[in-house]
Formats: sequence, structure tokens, C-alpha cells
Amino acid sequence: MVRCWKHSENHLEEAQCTDGGSAASSQSHFPHKAFWVSLSASLLLVFIGLALTGHLGLSRPHSESSQIVRITVPDQTGSLINQSAVVDQQNDLVTFSVTSPANQTSTVLFDIKRGLICYKPVNQDSCFLRKMDKSDYDNVQSLLHESTQKQSQFQLLGNETQRQMEYLGVLAASQVDVSMLEGPLQALCQDSSIHWTQKIEGPGKQRLVYFCIDICFPSNICVSVCFYYLPE
Repeated sequence: MVRCWKHSENHLEEAQCTDGGSAASSQSHFPHKAFWVSLSASLLLVFIGLALTGHLGLSRPHSESSQIVRITVPDQTGSLINQSAVVDQQNDLVTFSVTSPANQTSTVLFDIKRGLICYKPVNQDSCFLRKMDKSDYDNVQSLLHESTQKQSQFQLLGNETQRQMEYLGVLAASQVDVSMLEGPLQALCQDSSIHWTQKIEGPGKQRLVYFCIDICFPSNICVSVCFYYLPE
């Protein structure tokens, strides 16, 4: 409270000011109070905005960062092979869905960040892993590059397409624990047995090829990958 002094005839008397002193004091404090309230409200709005932005960024659906690319190419008999590839540039992943003439679909996942290819054949509770080599990187990079051009449909010409054959030997003694895999590989191979494979010149006459998967890239290259089991 502001104290004021007034002069009387004999002595000074203490008296409360009633001539606007209190009102002036309130007016002098009001701008400061309004300033701090406005500042607090602004900071709160900024914090809420940042929190919402971060939440939306983290909860953005995986599909928004991916693009589906469809590849159509005639096989050696002239029948069209339809494939689709989900290209996730943010996570360096390309996932092929390969549909056989019997309308059964196998999955081939290229994990570029970890340098691995995972094959999940249809009608088998197994996954097969192998390390990517230079040709794999080149083929997948062509798909990543083409998808950046927002092209989502490729019609490959049979007379311009190069066809390659690869044999992969399944190392039966090197089974992998699914918990040792990361991210999309673990999701794809959940509840499946997982085996390492390696490139082999050929299965030999004494070995039976169990299945083959054809994969075509926009660079006019189709690779037929065939699997067989090596002796333990």
C-alpha cells in the first residue's frame, strides 16, 4: 500500500492516499501482467503446434513414403508376367510381389541399407537370405531412380529384355533366428524358418531344383532365381 503524508497544524498525520495513487499503481502493473499472460499463451500455442507436428510426422502412414511400381514383361512363351514393387526410398527398401501363372504370389525384399535380399516363396513356411552384390545394387538402384521420376508403370519389351539365371544353394545347417533380423525382414519372416543361401554355378545333375522366382527390373533385365538344397 502506498503511504502518503499530509501536513496538519500541529503534526504530520499518516493517511491513505485517495487521490488516484492506487489507480495509478494498478495501471502501472497491468501492462506487465498482460505482457506475461500474452507471452505464456504464445509459448503454449507454439509448444502445442510443435507437438502436433512431431506427432503427425512420426505417425505418418508407411504408405505415404512409398510408391507402387508395376512391371509388365512377356515371358519366354509370350505370356505376360505381372509384377509389382513397393519402393520405399525413405527406408531404402524395395519389395517385389511376384505372381506366378497359377496366380500365386511370392515376395522378394531388397533391404539396401543392410545389403540383404530375402526371398519368401509362396506355399512355404521358409525365408531365404543372401547378401546383395554389385549387380543387385545396380538393378535396384535403377528402380529407385525411375520411381523418383514418378513413373509407376513399366512395359518391358521381350526382344529387348536380357534374361539371366541364378542358382542359390540353401545352407541347411545355417538356420537363422528371426529375432536376429531387423525391421521389415523380421516382419516378413515371422513364424518361418530362415536359411542363408549362396550363389552356386549350378545344382548339378544329382540335385533337384525346388522352385524358381523370376524378377524383372525397369532396366530390361529379368533374373530367374532357382533354389536347391546343398548336402549337409
